[in-house]
Amino acid sequence: MPRPIIVFDLDGTLVDTAPDLLDSLNHSLAASDLAAVDETGFRRFVGHGGRVMIERAHAAQNKALVAAEHDRLLTLFLDHYTLNIPGKSQPYPGVVAALDRFQAAGYLMAVCTNKYEANSVALIGALGLSNYFAAICGQDTFAFRKPDPRHLTETIRLAGGDPHSAVMVGDSQTDIDTAKAAGIPVVAVDFGYTDRHVREFEPTLVISHFDTLTPDLAERLIAAAR
Repeated sequence: MPRPIIVFDLDGTLVDTAPDLLDSLNHSLAASDLAAVDETGFRRFVGHGGRVMIERAHAAQNKALVAAEHDRLLTLFLDHYTLNIPGKSQPYPGVVAALDRFQAAGYLMAVCTNKYEANSVALIGALGLSNYFAAICGQDTFAFRKPDPRHLTETIRLAGGDPHSAVMVGDSQTDIDTAKAAGIPVVAVDFGYTDRHVREFEPTLVISHFDTLTPDLAERLIAAAR
């Protein structure tokens, strides 16, 4: 039997990166003479990436955004974010204990994120979590990305796992749709970055804390999916 594997999304799932992403957004907006955004109102857009965040911020302030300016601001956003990793970002409560449980149980672990691979590797390393993961795959690791199911299945294979013995953990419709398309059970956390409750996207299971995520639960989900 292959070793089971659990695959995690990164931003909004394993790590709360919103404070740093919003700081980088506001850094880029200042270059366009826009007011800083409010963290409470914009956290739900963090999971969509810098380009969408910049677009939404301009729309909220009724300011036109042409393509060349959009690209310039995205470059400022990414440069600021990259230079400040890890910043204020921290693993969510219970994450490290959950990773320890799965490591002790013999699970392979991997990260499948639409964040750029280099930034993902840098963030995970800066937080001292690198030793847990057999693969860290970002939006530019392959020629496809979530919600393409190949992003997930190729991450699993790169980590040495089998998609038939896998569970995905994420915080968004993109994560849920990816896992469903791959035929892999998906656990959705309800504290991440989404403007609709994850329950609406019909994941296999919704959890509110990583204390709930155990190898026994993962084994049951894998068995039920076979």
